[in-house]
Amino acid sequence: MAKFDATFRNEVNVTQPYIQGETEDEVARKYHLDKVVKLGSNENPYAPYYHSKNAMIRSISTLNRYPEDDFVNLIQLLADENGLKPENVALGSGAGNIIETVAKMFINAGDEVLIARQSYRLYREASRLMGAKVIEIPLTDDYQFDLDEFQQKITDKTKLIWICNPNNPTGTLTDAAKLEAFMDQLPDNVWVIVDEAYAQFADHLSLANFLRYIGNKRVMVIRTFSKFYGLAGARLGYVLGDPEAIQAYDTVTEPFNTNRTAIAGASAALQFDQTESNKARKKILGDREGLVESLGLLGFKVAPSQANFVFAQLPDGAPDAISVVNALMKNGVIVRDCTPWGYPHHIRVTVGTHAELEFFLSKLTEVLTN
Repeated sequence: MAKFDATFRNEVNVTQPYIQGETEDEVARKYHLDKVVKLGSNENPYAPYYHSKNAMIRSISTLNRYPEDDFVNLIQLLADENGLKPENVALGSGAGNIIETVAKMFINAGDEVLIARQSYRLYREASRLMGAKVIEIPLTDDYQFDLDEFQQKITDKTKLIWICNPNNPTGTLTDAAKLEAFMDQLPDNVWVIVDEAYAQFADHLSLANFLRYIGNKRVMVIRTFSKFYGLAGARLGYVLGDPEAIQAYDTVTEPFNTNRTAIAGASAALQFDQTESNKARKKILGDREGLVESLGLLGFKVAPSQANFVFAQLPDGAPDAISVVNALMKNGVIVRDCTPWGYPHHIRVTVGTHAELEFFLSKLTEVLTN
């Protein structure tokens, strides 16, 4: 990683840039391919939906204006959706933007921050940038947050805990009863930030209810329109919390931090595209089940996913994940190598369309055979 001179913030030198997955065009050019299937970024293959798409198109005619009324209206829609008040809701330009803003509003240099070692990497980097001491705690062998270890690591310097549920890259839910017991024991000076980017693909009966802690514990819940509603390219997320935390968030973030087109798409999705998005969810969950079964037949060990992707350990005797992912890429399939998370024999595969998954499985079988 490049080292920056003394004119830059000191923490920039201990912060690692986010490494995105490869794009279809990059892979097609590199390997001279006519067809590339991208299953590496957990995108929704069925969106944007009808009303959302048309609302975004219509918004173009008013892009010369700031989105004041639209901004307020979307916040009201989200409050109603979650049984909260508008003062419990704030917007951001995607979940990543919200994560960075939350880090700015809470973390002082020297504060301790707890994260799972095998979770979304931006928690660590956003915290480091603010000068935090980041304490990484490994997941358990069954890919759960080790809440006993988290509890033991809490000190009077602990400012914030990041929890991703369902977790990325494993797709697993941490046991709801254990999470709620952990929250009940949490000291009053510690904030818990819960990232629920994939929650709408989870079994809601198994998902811990963090909204009930708003106003009772120091908790904020981050959600996004990128996954379930398929607006990843629009960059729109939201955060739920008590009014004081939301006011602090709005103080730190820029005014109207979300564009008019993204707001138009999100508002239409909430109001008019629920039927279509739920149909897509059923397809994704059905194909997720089929993908798990097919990978199992090939000798993979697949974690119990509650997201729109699966996390799978390669069969015994297979090469490492880097080799498998590179071989798949040469054959026109993009999946994620999980080596950066400390899983050198695991891959992460987005649940694409049925045809995309069949193409992936055929190429994967060739790669493993050869």
